[in-house]
Amino acid sequence: MRQRLRAAGVSFFANDNIAAHLGEGELEALEGEVAQQVRGLLKALVIDVDNDHNTAETAERVARMYLHEVFKGRYHPQPKVASFPNVKELDEIYTVGPITVRSACSHHLVPILGHCWIGIQPGERVIGLSKFSRIADWVFSRPHIQEEAVIILADEIEALCKPLGLGIVLKAQHYCMKWRGVKEPQASMVNSVVRGSFRTSASMKKEFFDLIRQQESLL
Repeated sequence: MRQRLRAAGVSFFANDNIAAHLGEGELEALEGEVAQQVRGLLKALVIDVDNDHNTAETAERVARMYLHEVFKGRYHPQPKVASFPNVKELDEIYTVGPITVRSACSHHLVPILGHCWIGIQPGERVIGLSKFSRIADWVFSRPHIQEEAVIILADEIEALCKPLGLGIVLKAQHYCMKWRGVKEPQASMVNSVVRGSFRTSASMKKEFFDLIRQQESLL
């Protein structure tokens, strides 16, 4: 699998999706390999996995968790999202959020938890509101650094509905700061990306951020 990806010139960084390059049965084989490696990690940590009832099946659980849950955005294809013609030629801004974000820091593989808001000025096509949550969950279910995660999400949304304007704000807490290192329990990170009319028009950009503040006030 790795040789095939390299031969095709396909990157397989932590935040890449490689579902299109997995052959039949390879995901199951990968699950077995991950479980074997996790068991080796536990043994290297001097945990008696052969006799400890609490960790006897931990390696298999962790393998399933990584491949089918917390990192499913790497190994599973994008959720099906149908787009529809913007027959009414709607061009007013709308925002969706807060959308719950669950990811992991690619430096330490510990959780990143937070919320994102997505703003759209529709173009020729539109997608359903729930689809933004599905796409966000798929994108964020990979090891990330937050700065890149927002850009990847923006790219996916632009490809799906080609909006005239797009804005995303992500606010999250990083357990690599809360749980380890500096151990700052209240620290968070906020970043955003604006494209199209949200970047070129100051009034559109202001309206986008004003709408987000209204949604935050309802929390």
